[in-house]
Amino acid sequence: MFRLTRSTSILWRGMLLAVWVAWIPPSYAQSLEELHKKAIKEGVVNFYGTLAQVNAEKILPVFEKTFPGVKVNHIDITSDGLVARAVTEARGGKTIGDIFQAPLETAIQMHNQKLLLDVTLPEAAAYPANMKGPYWIASNLQFIVVAWNTNLVNPADQPKRIDDLADPKYKGRLVAEPRDSEFLMGLAKHKFKNDEKAIALLQKIAANQVEFHKGHSQLTELLSAGQASVCVTCYAHQFPGRMKKGAPVNFLIAEGIGSINATAVFKDAPHPNAAMLFARWAASAEGQKVYARGGRAPAHPDVKPVDAIRPEKLYPLGVDDIKEYPKYEKIWKEVFKLR
Repeated sequence: MFRLTRSTSILWRGMLLAVWVAWIPPSYAQSLEELHKKAIKEGVVNFYGTLAQVNAEKILPVFEKTFPGVKVNHIDITSDGLVARAVTEARGGKTIGDIFQAPLETAIQMHNQKLLLDVTLPEAAAYPANMKGPYWIASNLQFIVVAWNTNLVNPADQPKRIDDLADPKYKGRLVAEPRDSEFLMGLAKHKFKNDEKAIALLQKIAANQVEFHKGHSQLTELLSAGQASVCVTCYAHQFPGRMKKGAPVNFLIAEGIGSINATAVFKDAPHPNAAMLFARWAASAEGQKVYARGGRAPAHPDVKPVDAIRPEKLYPLGVDDIKEYPKYEKIWKEVFKLR
């Protein structure tokens, strides 16, 4: 019979330890300093992200300053455009992107196309379960809110709640983003907890002849320039900075829909060390503080937003809600007659 002696026990423990160390993913095995040294040799990280320029210009340069020698190449187009571009590149046999950062439902689309890496970052340990997944981690929260131009909407006519948008006085004065079916999901799943009531309100809003424009930054610019009166689905974080500079805009803080923006790493990223460095920095408490200073609502549980952009009544969309996205997207398109 084989007997486990003290020497063989030590040997086995050493072998198991070696196997365990070899198994540890690179993101765990390396410090940010070690990743930085390797990332310098790559020199760049291709960032496929929907981060608005007003935020990007405050956030991305801080990463470059923190990790000199690594430049961020920001591919700034809509979430649909990013997916289309990444898929086209993949079909052509090339992976150009390193980091993908966009609404969670878009990240899910990317993963379904087998374009994202399954990886767990050490920094993910600080996040609650609903803020991370096997291939993504929340970068920030977005609040979909009603907003308006204060020069075009009298104080007495300013909406006090989402339901007010059904009032005929807003007919021909509303704009929205055509892909924001999250708005309907938030109403159905969390405000009314009833599909019929949510759809009924949406139909009344649709009767006011909503005009659609792609890109939330464009919606905000239209309001700021006085080319639109009221926005149904704007992003709260895009307003404080403009308001401080005197733009005639304001937004509804009483209620809104909350959604997750996710960070993921491309599978076969051409700059893998730079990609991992950015992903880990963005998820860290220090990186999240930079996102907060850049005007975003950080996802890290210990970091708070700088500006008061979180709605008092928040209808948050979680992972389980997003699984029903196709259902509500279909209804959204049908109500507004969108293709």
